[in-house]
Amino acid sequence: MLWYLGRRLLQVIPVFLGATLLLYALVFLRPGDPVAGLGGERGLPEAVQQQIRAQFHLDQPFIVQYLYYLKGIFTFDLGSTFTGRPVSDVVVEALPITFQLAIMALVIETVFGIAFGLFAGLRKGKFFDSTVLVFSLLLIALPTFVTGLVLQIVVGVQLDWLPVTAGRDPDFISLLMPAIVLATTSFAQILRLTRTSVIENATADFVRTARAKGLSRGRVTNRHVLRNSLIPVVTFVGVDLGNLMAGSIVVEGIFNINGVGGTLFNAIQRGESVTIVTLSTVLVLIYIVANLLVDLLYAVLDPRIRYA
Repeated sequence: MLWYLGRRLLQVIPVFLGATLLLYALVFLRPGDPVAGLGGERGLPEAVQQQIRAQFHLDQPFIVQYLYYLKGIFTFDLGSTFTGRPVSDVVVEALPITFQLAIMALVIETVFGIAFGLFAGLRKGKFFDSTVLVFSLLLIALPTFVTGLVLQIVVGVQLDWLPVTAGRDPDFISLLMPAIVLATTSFAQILRLTRTSVIENATADFVRTARAKGLSRGRVTNRHVLRNSLIPVVTFVGVDLGNLMAGSIVVEGIFNINGVGGTLFNAIQRGESVTIVTLSTVLVLIYIVANLLVDLLYAVLDPRIRYA
């Protein structure tokens, strides 16, 4: 296990370098001059523009800018925004809010997706199964902003059950509706994935053998059907954590949440390359860690898997 973990950690290095290089290249190739746009319609004096370009190394070639960025990461100096605020402060302020939102959405979609998918798979072809399939297809088809606006009007305004917006310092209650909106699409996908896997495993040879041995229906479902059906679901959930954090841009905009999504959107508009790449790099690292945890969980869910 330790050997496997060490090998995966070594694989993180080229993935990290490749992802940051690609992100920085995309930002570098963006059209327009972010410094020239800082002064609005009147613009900034040429001397001030040159000073800002020198401060942020924007007058240097792309590879030099990228090396300065890597140096800042390894020396724990992430630089500053165009307004002079340290990027590390921006990350520390925005990341916990988005991470809390993503974790809440992940718990909602996983718990309810597995539960509904399990019941639908065990009742294949019946009314509940057909209803769940139609409902999940509707959730997948609806864009996130439509679901968010509908819940704001119905749940927030008409029923007055939850706050319509989260504000600058959101608590659990104010993040509950955004988390539900963020989880809707993935919930439908987990539901359908669990249903398909349960139907497949319910007719497998090892399940028929367990029933022939006289095991109760609940024990067969929990120990054999559900446990083996969770393997593809765990893979999806592990990758989906990064998707939730990256996809929170739309949700945070709808519910006025000052997290990674809103901060990243504002940084893209201002052309702040350091802030964009830093926040994107954080999302890349979350992807990598989540996938590593998924690989380790395989050995827990499937006893046939052994990492030597």
